[in-house]
Amino acid sequence: MNHLIINIGRQIGSGGRLIGHRLAKDLGLKFYDKELLDLAVQESGFDKKFFERNDEQKGFFKTLFYTFSSFAGESTPYANQLSAESLFKFQSDAIRHAAERDGCVFVGRCADYILREHPNCINIFITADLDDRIQRISEYHHITPKEAKKRCIEGDKRRADYYNYYTAKTWGAAQSYDICINTSVTGIEGAVEIIKQVIQYKTRP
Repeated sequence: MNHLIINIGRQIGSGGRLIGHRLAKDLGLKFYDKELLDLAVQESGFDKKFFERNDEQKGFFKTLFYTFSSFAGESTPYANQLSAESLFKFQSDAIRHAAERDGCVFVGRCADYILREHPNCINIFITADLDDRIQRISEYHHITPKEAKKRCIEGDKRRADYYNYYTAKTWGAAQSYDICINTSVTGIEGAVEIIKQVIQYKTRP
């Protein structure tokens, strides 16, 4: 358990982040979600805003590059290095280095693909029925169900585009993960317990 890596993919509103946080706490692992952006900043020296704009989505780069070039100038090292792929590489390096140091739970950011050669990974995808996801997002963000539904659908598309682009795999497809869990069936606590059981099976001698 000391150097276990848990990678969690998740639909918007499915409770994936809650599950990851609970697993990290119960198993004594480091937890990384948006904290990965801070690690990537340390790896690269770039401003955090560039990673935030490329976070689990694709297609921002042209606008970002021209905006940045207007005040940075194309003669700077940034003009040659700053691309969506470069930002992804810095983030990937940060994930690898974190996994080398400690047992970790990574939420999103293609961590399952980036760490595909790590000997002790569990790859999980968390889903839930759309109505349940809408209710969770609506309550959490204090928005209408209509707004919550739009956020779920658009957010899932961005995550899928990002994952599929960088991994050449299919986001949410069962064959991409060790286990897929529907929290509408299990609840958050049930999902945590199921994952712990899977870890016991996978890590036994």
